[in-house]
Amino acid sequence: MEKRVVVGMSGGVDSAVAACLLKEQGYDVIGVTLEMWRDEPEICEDGLEAREICEQLGIPHHIIFFKKEFEKYVVEPFINEYLCGRTPNPCVLCNRNIKWEALLKKADELHAGFVATGHYARVIKLKNGRYTVFASESKAKDQTYVLCQLTQEQLSRTLMPVGDYEKGEIRAIAASKGLKAATKKDSQDICFIDDDYHSFLERRLGGNLPPEGNFVLKDGTVVGRHKGIADYTIGQRKGLNIALGKPVFVTAIDVEKNEIVLGDDDDVFSDSLLAEHWNMIAQESLDEEKVYLGKIRYSHKGSPCKVRKLSGSVYQVDFLEPVRAVTPGQTVALYEGDYLAAGGVIK
Repeated sequence: MEKRVVVGMSGGVDSAVAACLLKEQGYDVIGVTLEMWRDEPEICEDGLEAREICEQLGIPHHIIFFKKEFEKYVVEPFINEYLCGRTPNPCVLCNRNIKWEALLKKADELHAGFVATGHYARVIKLKNGRYTVFASESKAKDQTYVLCQLTQEQLSRTLMPVGDYEKGEIRAIAASKGLKAATKKDSQDICFIDDDYHSFLERRLGGNLPPEGNFVLKDGTVVGRHKGIADYTIGQRKGLNIALGKPVFVTAIDVEKNEIVLGDDDDVFSDSLLAEHWNMIAQESLDEEKVYLGKIRYSHKGSPCKVRKLSGSVYQVDFLEPVRAVTPGQTVALYEGDYLAAGGVIK
């Protein structure tokens, strides 16, 4: 059991090489693909490619059908967040509530001690006995941000072998093994949206999309009409279809009034945020004396900040310099150096 590992196989190059590396390290490797958007026995193209990769590597392959759970824990919250004027981060939710839970359950069924993925990150155990996620060797591909809601139990049983490599090295390994995935393009978008999120919401909600409303300035002056609050996010400039003689940006979304507030670029910057639903990683609680590095979106490089606990599980995060486009519904990840300290949801 200690040397048996279940690897989440997506059909892509990263998970393929993860399985390959672990096999070379002496693990008893089992490939598992999560089919989250189809009913049994239908298998997507990625699932078929994952099966082919497992055959090449000489390892077993299993498929778990998870459409019902995926709808409940990822897709429905995604839709509801947009209806509430927030911008969700479905990948963070999916990792904790779907992918890891499914892989660990299958690992237990197969008497495997570990699960593994092709994420560009590394799991380490700190001196205090807690597990955290350490930055990937490939800074450009680092995926620690989307892993900030993983629990201690999940992390304690997780291996991430590709985190020790640059992306080019991973493709080279795949090519040297003759894996078909060596030249497969990386997936960039939300996995269940083929075109754009507005079209997805329109298909799912039909005529129940949020109605049109007013564009307003921060003093309440009406300057135009918007298409519905689900079409907008904080900091947005493109696609507003409004001419005010200068660039304007979405600075707030008022759900109760059904208004989109517009302003200058300076109005999009904030020096603090409130966040809830915290997952403590490197320690059991956050240190109000410590300076963390806070990331407010996947592409954000991070900004130094301090925290203050308010009522309940809500923390205020104060940035030492203003940050652009703090967006409710997105994840805020706090780092100590190169590893995750905690993750929360911007309130």
